[in-house]
Amino acid sequence: MSEASTPAHQPHGTPHNAHSASKAALAVGAIGIVFGDIGTSPLYAFRETFRGAHHLPIDDVHVLGVVSLIFWSMTLVVAIQYVTILMRADNNGQGGSLALVALISRSISKSRYGWVAVLLGVFATSLFYGDSMITPAISVLSAVEGLTVVDHRLDPLVIPIALALLVILFMLQKRGTAKVGALFAPVMIVYFTVIAGMGIWQIVQTPEILWALNPWYAINFFILDGWFAFLALGSVVLAVTGAEALYSDMGHFGRGPMRLSWFGFVMPCLLLNYFGQGAMIIGLPEEIAEQAITSPFFFLAAEEWRLPLVFLATAATFIASQAVISGAFSITHQAIQMGFMPRLSIRHTSETEGGQIYIPVVNWALMVAVIILVLTFQNSSNLASAYGIAVTGAVTIDTLLMAVLLVGVWKWKWWYAAPVVLLFLIVDGAYFAANLTKVPDGGWFPLVVGLFAFTLLTTWARGRKLMRDRMSEVALPMEIFAKSAKNSALRVPGTAIFMASSTAGVPSALLHNIKHNKVLHERVVILTVNIEGVPYVDPAQRCEYHDLGDGFYRAVLHYGFMEKTDVPEGLKQMQQCGGEFDMMQTSFFLSRQTLLPSEKPGMPIWREKIFAWMLRNSATAMDFFKLPTNRVVELGSQVEI
Repeated sequence: MSEASTPAHQPHGTPHNAHSASKAALAVGAIGIVFGDIGTSPLYAFRETFRGAHHLPIDDVHVLGVVSLIFWSMTLVVAIQYVTILMRADNNGQGGSLALVALISRSISKSRYGWVAVLLGVFATSLFYGDSMITPAISVLSAVEGLTVVDHRLDPLVIPIALALLVILFMLQKRGTAKVGALFAPVMIVYFTVIAGMGIWQIVQTPEILWALNPWYAINFFILDGWFAFLALGSVVLAVTGAEALYSDMGHFGRGPMRLSWFGFVMPCLLLNYFGQGAMIIGLPEEIAEQAITSPFFFLAAEEWRLPLVFLATAATFIASQAVISGAFSITHQAIQMGFMPRLSIRHTSETEGGQIYIPVVNWALMVAVIILVLTFQNSSNLASAYGIAVTGAVTIDTLLMAVLLVGVWKWKWWYAAPVVLLFLIVDGAYFAANLTKVPDGGWFPLVVGLFAFTLLTTWARGRKLMRDRMSEVALPMEIFAKSAKNSALRVPGTAIFMASSTAGVPSALLHNIKHNKVLHERVVILTVNIEGVPYVDPAQRCEYHDLGDGFYRAVLHYGFMEKTDVPEGLKQMQQCGGEFDMMQTSFFLSRQTLLPSEKPGMPIWREKIFAWMLRNSATAMDFFKLPTNRVVELGSQVEI
């Protein structure tokens, strides 16, 4: 996910040329941030198909077959499935698996199988974490490995240089990427232009590569090789990694600008390079082709231009890695807001762009994982075995969710939806099945990471629901409490805000306060922060309140799952709860729960222990809701689940 958050629409009355200029600017911005992952695939995708786990003969038939597969894969999966169809499925402008789940849930949440769609979306999100670890490692390694094409004696320096670059990348995250991001678009435009130019040069010399546009060559590949052609799909799919990221980033640039970037610039440049790599291999003598296939991307350039190409490719992979890391931050933020993860410390790195965030625990966890991957797998070819399974798993899940979307939300007739879904299930399912063969060679890593993340996300969601249910069972109705408490406790000046997760009942912090301190403030506000199933909430709909009488109020602040929950800022908009809120006269009371073993646990003991650990290590509500540190009182309570 990217960090730009410029709205993709223009207000009414905007001149047409201004609208076009804005769309063009957004399209350029998308090139710099969104397309880095898929844009750096030419460094290793074509090579791995021939020199991966299963070697293919280097001859015209196989080169044409592989290039044809790459062309039609990019056309079907990226251009049609994601850019054309799924980008129409936006949740208030936002895309991605979680946004798709939120969109679907509003229509089928009450159906018998609505929970299945939610779990599928959560698992697709979990797989993204595996992808976000492998992408920086394989991208940067594959670029730095270009040094060995320049001079094979530089091979011992590849891993140290790659590790240094990756550590620098993660160290830079806490500073934000606003300033560095301004350089992304020009660098990526130069990169795409250069790789397209190299491809064109080779195509002109060997134009017969254009026969690969005919799907027969892809079909003939399967007829001739059968099982080995199927295994080759596991490497061909590397050419479309990043497809899901395009959908996830739709909310930051808009459907129109991203389609313009893809069809008008990025896709042609990528295809020209892949066709150029194929043309070069066909046009070389057999013994030289055997050498060139070890790094066809860098062999496209003349010898004197290979070192500058290494620098350019390294910059491009640096940018691609940045986009994936930012995506991990954004996905985590969405998961927290939607109740699938505990509160974490989130720092906003820009005063103007809400999407520019930094989550320390995610950043350092990714850095450790990436360093371990580089040291364990040693080169990009070994990493390619681990890469792809997370992406194809997420793409296959998105296809299943697309089926629910077409029938359950868009109300397509099943005989219209079935052929579309079946086509993509066959294509995406074949890629996923081919990648399953790579599980013993490293494909297990993203699956383990995905399963671990899925366990954490679902355990937190389940435990949170159980805890809320237990608390609501013993909650005292607020109306009864207000009537009984007004004359039984001393009223003191000021405002007390009691944070509550539920909009019903009395918060435990309020009960403990009156039990131990035996006082009530003149104004008592029970405040609940609701995260809605939409990315952004209309500021006019931000606040609601209910006057319970005798100085008691119940208030709710509504936020979208892409917004930061700044409670003091939200209270400035709420003037109805007995007047304005003066932070120097306001105290915030928080509850902190301690879990106790239950005679009838609501989930297995091992999951209860995980939930308790997550609860203990979650960030405090004070940090999450941006509460003033010197105005917060925290009271503990015990809960059985």
